[in-house]
Amino acid sequence: MSYQLIRSLLFKFDAEFSHDLTLKALSLSNKIGLLSLLKAPNTSKLRTVMGISFQNPVGLAAGLDKNASHIDALGKLGFGFIEIGTITPRPQLGNPRPRLFRLPKAQGIINRFGFNNVGVDAAVENIILSKYKGVLGINIGKNFDTPIEKAVDDYLLCMKKVYQYSNYIAINISSPNTKNLRDLQEKKALSGLLARLKEEQTKLADYYGRYVPIALKISPDLTDKHLDAISKIMIKSKIDGIIATNTTISRDSVSDLFHGREIGGMSGKPLFKLSNSIIRELHLRFQGEIPIIGVGGIFSGEDALEKIEAGAELVQIYSGLIYQGRKLILDACSSIG
Repeated sequence: MSYQLIRSLLFKFDAEFSHDLTLKALSLSNKIGLLSLLKAPNTSKLRTVMGISFQNPVGLAAGLDKNASHIDALGKLGFGFIEIGTITPRPQLGNPRPRLFRLPKAQGIINRFGFNNVGVDAAVENIILSKYKGVLGINIGKNFDTPIEKAVDDYLLCMKKVYQYSNYIAINISSPNTKNLRDLQEKKALSGLLARLKEEQTKLADYYGRYVPIALKISPDLTDKHLDAISKIMIKSKIDGIIATNTTISRDSVSDLFHGREIGGMSGKPLFKLSNSIIRELHLRFQGEIPIIGVGGIFSGEDALEKIEAGAELVQIYSGLIYQGRKLILDACSSIG
């Protein structure tokens, strides 16, 4: 009841203002010790995925804490892992405001942020200054003005700078808010990108004496033909994991709602079935060879369990946290076990 009251107040303000205010309030609550009083999630066993031990299978998806500015506070909420970013080589402002829109009737969110972030160097500095000791994924992308044919240089630069601070690195080639980014999901471009990343991963693992897995984050708007090609390339390239899925450009269920036709990627409840269908298709193709992290539209413990049953080994939440509050983390952990 208390969170529903807080949410009703936050929803009276601009969505991005409320987003920033909530994160600042969480960090303040952590500093004064309030978050240390929270009940830990109920989980039955550790899970090992991509060679990493997870205290529980419920993580925070990228996008909420783009700059790793609030990971200490978010880490107290009970997540089994946190993914920060997307971060790019250079700082960038992203797209003009307004760029975040709620769809309360559909329990959805549309954003067109455009990888607004402080840049990889500042984000790494935030990580170094943090006290968070849990599993940390770092989501990397390219700057908006980097030509698509040179995108690999941005990913390699970020990878080198975040490697020693990551438990895994997520490669974001599926945001709809950076021009031409999704072209990197095409067969030829993806083969070249993943080959270069694996080559660099091998070098960094030798240098640091530590292997950091790579997970590819894909779009929910892919065809079966795309999924066939991507799965074959990933297996051949020995990519460690896949995150399914990013936001969708589909508006099939929300086009008649206020803000329903805004440009950007849609997350939340309207994404649930679409992301689940992608997870099922990937599970059929991978046959357990590459683990799947399921994300998109989780609003209950039952939703989280459905993603696991579809073939995911871990799940991530974001929009559901905005609508449901921390209880969603506890319910998801309890349902998955």
